[in-house]
Amino acid sequence: MTLTDPLDAKGPLGTAAPVPPAVPTGSPTPVFVSLKVALLRNGLRQSGGRRAAYLTSLVMAMLFAVLQLLGLVLLRGTNHVDALVTLLTAVLALGWAVMPLFFPGGDETLDPTRLVMLPLRPRSLITALLVSSLIGIGPLFTLTLVAGSAIAVAHGAAAAAAGVLAVVLTVLVCVALARTVATANTRLLTSRKGRDMAVLSGLFVAIGAQFVNLGAQQLGGKNGLSALEPASAVLRWVPPAAAVDAVQGVSDGAYGVAAAQFAITVAALALLMWWWRSTLTHLMTTPDSSTIQAAAPRERRSSGAAGAPDASGPFARLLPSGRTGTVLLRTLRYAVRDPKTKSAWVTSLGVGLLLPFITAAQGNGSIYWACWASGMLGMLMYNQFGQDTSAFWMVAQTISSTRDAYLELRGRALALLLVAVPYVAVAVLGCAAFLENWSAAPEALGIALALLGSMLATGALTSVLAPYSIPQDSGFKNVVPAQAGIAWISILGGMILGSVLCAPVLGLTIWLHVSGTHGLLWVVFPLGAVYGAAIAETGLRVAAPRVAARLPEILAAVSKG
Repeated sequence: MTLTDPLDAKGPLGTAAPVPPAVPTGSPTPVFVSLKVALLRNGLRQSGGRRAAYLTSLVMAMLFAVLQLLGLVLLRGTNHVDALVTLLTAVLALGWAVMPLFFPGGDETLDPTRLVMLPLRPRSLITALLVSSLIGIGPLFTLTLVAGSAIAVAHGAAAAAAGVLAVVLTVLVCVALARTVATANTRLLTSRKGRDMAVLSGLFVAIGAQFVNLGAQQLGGKNGLSALEPASAVLRWVPPAAAVDAVQGVSDGAYGVAAAQFAITVAALALLMWWWRSTLTHLMTTPDSSTIQAAAPRERRSSGAAGAPDASGPFARLLPSGRTGTVLLRTLRYAVRDPKTKSAWVTSLGVGLLLPFITAAQGNGSIYWACWASGMLGMLMYNQFGQDTSAFWMVAQTISSTRDAYLELRGRALALLLVAVPYVAVAVLGCAAFLENWSAAPEALGIALALLGSMLATGALTSVLAPYSIPQDSGFKNVVPAQAGIAWISILGGMILGSVLCAPVLGLTIWLHVSGTHGLLWVVFPLGAVYGAAIAETGLRVAAPRVAARLPEILAAVSKG
């Protein structure tokens, strides 16, 4: 018997077996750059609205970047400008680090698992991804801003050369930082928890804007840019701000310090690349939970133990019995699980505390600003049925009388009060401690509780008289087209009416101040609490018969999304 060489094997028709394709040896970087450009071009071709949004973002970002560039150039030679550019670079790098966590859908190339089937080495893959990441509005904005920072502190030929190096290193560190964070959190960002995290972006931007506002006010004070020196003294050794600060060191002749700062930045870039390569290798070679069979016992899976929390748990046993407790528990679950509802809750909780304390930090604080906490949470009572969208038909099927409608509204209001009452108390007492004005805490708390009750009453009425649909897509729109006017009328009208309903408690407080009977101001607290509870109960009872009578109209209004 003669053995044949497997390499000389013939096909079924006597033809030679096909030669396997050669493994590509060239760099994939040009291909990835072409793919990034194609993604941008094809994305703009999808719709005129997307093209207009992209062009508007590009124009606004570049206009802001050019203005920043001109401002930094004009600050050239100013005292303490090195502290400003160091802090600016550090804030820029922080933005690059956190933006992928809050806006994971902003770049389709942030998910490297789409490349798992390609025969690419990790080193060549991260090089190609890094270069392709330099294309876009963000890198162009960063390049302009960092170039202006380098120009502001560069004096002399050596400093100019160091500035070029600092700009290159800073841009590379920022892009590599964003890629590394995105890769390390890819599994999280592509899960439901990651998508829920994106709803916090509005709160993140709002808090960041307030801190920027505080910083701008500090810079406008008598100390000027010198107020940045303490923070700059620390950040000048933190990459990539260290590279920009090194330009100032070269201008001053401190070549040893500048070399150390450049070395730290290069080491940070190398560490990021190593971390990126390690996480990318682990991500591309290990299966995720979607490809692994769950190890839970069959009876546990069939009983739904991994799904919704048990309705008979310890918390549920503390709730009122009957329909009220059921509605309360369902409302709280919506607040935890539904992305749009969670976004509204988180934004209201954050802004309700942010505004009083930011105002107090600016020197214009008053303990009455804590009423923002009542107003923000009270607005969550508005458009209660719109949060259910088309699923409201299941709720409507269970409402057959005014009593059922009242219990439905009461359960939703109690779910809000369960969080709002302690939250408002914390806001008022926190403002009192921050402003050292404990004597005004009882009257402020009474006004806040009265306002909360008024908002609940008007919210129940507007929910039935002016319901609107909330779109359930992943966008940031909270009103479907053609219903924006209804939403504005509902919110503004309810807020005005709520303030009017709170007038008796406000009038009592003003009268006690004007009459000089400050010793009786403490009675505003119990009277405000009782008044808030009474007005909220009145609003629920007035709205209940209208809910029972307008179920078809409400369902039609909230089902348009």
